[in-house]
Amino acid sequence: MYQSTTQIRVRYAETDQMSVVYYGNYAQYFEVGRVEAIRQLGYSYKAMEEEGIILPVVEMHAKYLRSASYDELLTIITTIKEMPTKHEIVFDSEIYNDRKKLLTKATVHLYFVDKNNWKKTHMPKKLEEQLKKFF
Repeated sequence: MYQSTTQIRVRYAETDQMSVVYYGNYAQYFEVGRVEAIRQLGYSYKAMEEEGIILPVVEMHAKYLRSASYDELLTIITTIKEMPTKHEIVFDSEIYNDRKKLLTKATVHLYFVDKNNWKKTHMPKKLEEQLKKFF
């Protein structure tokens, strides 16, 4: 299992009239968690794209338990529970507020796709090598 932690502060533009984070913004928070999880492995989405592989989201399930508010510091815990095989990678995310209360959790499925022909492909070797250390 691989797990990473990153933090983000809720910006005013991400909230609604009640100063609560609009639910659609959580997808962006999950993305921040994924991007930083890959970066913490010593790789990056940018490097992956430069190698001709893109990573579109194909499925996402989220459960909203509590609200986040303007200026709160959120902790995003991103976990890969199983070594990716073939063309799919699954990220589990949990978002906590500064009082360590679980706000939202999600499972996000992405495919490794060749950006030239949009066909499914295998994960980049460098990412595979880095992840193998945790499985």
